[in-house]
Amino acid sequence: METINGITFGFMSQRGDWQDPMSRESLRMMKEELAASHVILPITVTQAHPQSTKIDWQSDNVLIDAEVKGMIAYAQGIGLKVILKPMVNVADGTWRAHINFFDYDVPCEPTWSQWFDSYREYLNHYAKLAEETGCVMLVIGCELVNSDRREAQWRETISQIRQHYNGLLTYNCDKYQENNLTWWDAVDVISSSGYYPIDKWEQELDRIEQVVNHYQKPFFFCEVGCPSREGSQYLPNDWSFSGEVSMIAQSRWFEKMFTACDKRNWIQGFGIWDWKARLYSREMALKDDDYGVYGKPAAAIIREFYKSTKQYI
Repeated sequence: METINGITFGFMSQRGDWQDPMSRESLRMMKEELAASHVILPITVTQAHPQSTKIDWQSDNVLIDAEVKGMIAYAQGIGLKVILKPMVNVADGTWRAHINFFDYDVPCEPTWSQWFDSYREYLNHYAKLAEETGCVMLVIGCELVNSDRREAQWRETISQIRQHYNGLLTYNCDKYQENNLTWWDAVDVISSSGYYPIDKWEQELDRIEQVVNHYQKPFFFCEVGCPSREGSQYLPNDWSFSGEVSMIAQSRWFEKMFTACDKRNWIQGFGIWDWKARLYSREMALKDDDYGVYGKPAAAIIREFYKSTKQYI
């Protein structure tokens, strides 16, 4: 697998957003300012609540296929390789990791089988789209922690997806879950969300390295990032954390993360979180306390690291 100098672009985009010329300009700026080689395009859909078995992937606010294909074509046209990432959120605000059902079916209760039927319909659609458009990788799930234990259903899901898509498959497990999955052998690439505290990188990489060595699969951080808030460098996964705006906290976190990861030759890339399809003004960048890196000192750190990284097969 080639090195992935990636950025996640346009998370939570809704119908029409990628048809706006400003979104393409934002993507062009992302490539130039961060020296990215790959873009991760998330398709975000919802289910009503954590125990809903219907994934509303055809609702009126979901990106239409034409604009997804158009954005993929544009990204490829400016030299980016595309990783497609269908994602499920919960409409009531519950984090997707808490989607859950009984381990054993009970009459009149929602079941894992019903949920996976809906999820596969959603994934198979985008697997076909990813194949048609030449995406280099498909992310088959993101941080669906309670589903991770459903090994047989995930293996069946992967088997179905491979009937429609011939590229690389990965599953983006949540932080601290890398060593809990038992079906890494079924995908081509191991990936996870690297929201680890600034002072814990070495111990977490030691743990993940054992998983990579066991399965002998390529690995990259499909998500990795830190808000620009004081204190977030110690709890980067908490998007609700309240702290003063701090460019230093974000910058130091990226410096520490890259330094730690650069010593591990089994880490083959990153999907930096994140870059907006509709950017805030550059003048407002230093007042923004979110994960975005546009216009912030962290962007220069990412660019320097990506420019120094050699591409290889």
